[in-house]
Amino acid sequence: MNQSHETYEGLVAGDGNPRWGQSYYYNAYDPETRVGLLIRLGFLESQPEANSWLIVFKDGLPLFARTNLNLPYTPQRPAGGVDIAGMRIHAEIPLKRTRISFSSPDCAFDLAWDELHPLADCIAMTADKDGSFAREVAHIHLEGTSTITGHLVHRGQRIEINGKGFRDIAAGIRNWDALHHYRLAWPVFDNGMAFAGIRGISTAGQSAYMRMMHDGSAWRRVVSIEDELELCDDGLAVKEARWAFVDELGRRFEMTAKPLFSWLFPVDTFVVREHLMEFRLGDGTVGYGLHETGYRLPWTGIAS
Repeated sequence: MNQSHETYEGLVAGDGNPRWGQSYYYNAYDPETRVGLLIRLGFLESQPEANSWLIVFKDGLPLFARTNLNLPYTPQRPAGGVDIAGMRIHAEIPLKRTRISFSSPDCAFDLAWDELHPLADCIAMTADKDGSFAREVAHIHLEGTSTITGHLVHRGQRIEINGKGFRDIAAGIRNWDALHHYRLAWPVFDNGMAFAGIRGISTAGQSAYMRMMHDGSAWRRVVSIEDELELCDDGLAVKEARWAFVDELGRRFEMTAKPLFSWLFPVDTFVVREHLMEFRLGDGTVGYGLHETGYRLPWTGIAS
C-alpha cells in the first residue's frame, strides 16, 4: 500500500480550477443472487456542489434508483465518513476497507468493500502523464478490486450479498467537454485476473488510454488495447463488447462482454451509460464487472 495514496480518502484541496473535483466509485455484483449495486460520489469544491448516484438491481431489473446531481457541497470525505443522500460511506481502513450503509423505507443495506487487488494509480501505470486523461480527467486515478459482503433488504426481503467489484478514487480536473466519447471495462474474473481499461476519444478525434491488468499476483502494465463495441438501436447501450490487450510480459488476452443490466445517467453536456456485464476470456473463464460508455451531447456517433 502506498502511504501517500491514503490522503485521497480524505479532503484534497483544489487548485482554484473551476473543474477541480474528487470522486469515489464503488460497484458490486453477486452472481449467486444476481444482485448488483452502482454507487458514485462527486465533490466539486469550486462550484460548490456535490453529487451522488445509487442504483440497486436484481435479475437485470432495477430495484431502487436515487440520483442527485446538485447537492450542497460538503468537505466530508470517506476517511472520516461521508453522509450524503441517505448513504453513509466510511473508509474504515483507508484504501483497504470501506463500509457503505443506506436506509430508506423501500431499500436498505449494510455492505463492506474489502481489498481483493490493491488500489493502483492507473494513470501512472499507463505511463502517459502528459496525455489527455492526465490533463482533462484526473491527475490521479486509483483503481482496484474488492470482495463485497453484507446484506440488503428490499421491501422486507433480506438478501445476503457475497460478491466482487471494482472501486476507484480520483482527484483533479474533470473536463467532460474535452471528451467526445469514452469506454471503460472493469472485469474481475474467476481465475483471479482483473482488467482496468479506459479508452477516451477527444473532441479532436484523438485516442488516449488508461490501462492495467492484474494477473493474480500483481498489477501489470498493459502496452496495447484493441476494442470494439456493438451498440443497440438507441446508439448508447452496448449490445456486445470485444476487447483484446497485451501486457508488459507480452501476453495477449481476449475477452467478450454482454450486458446483464444497463442504466443511463445525465451529466449536463454528457450522458454516461452504465452496464454490469458478464465477461468471458478466450479460454472460457467467466468474470463480472462494469462496462461504462460516455457520449458528448449532441451525440453524433463515432466511426470506431
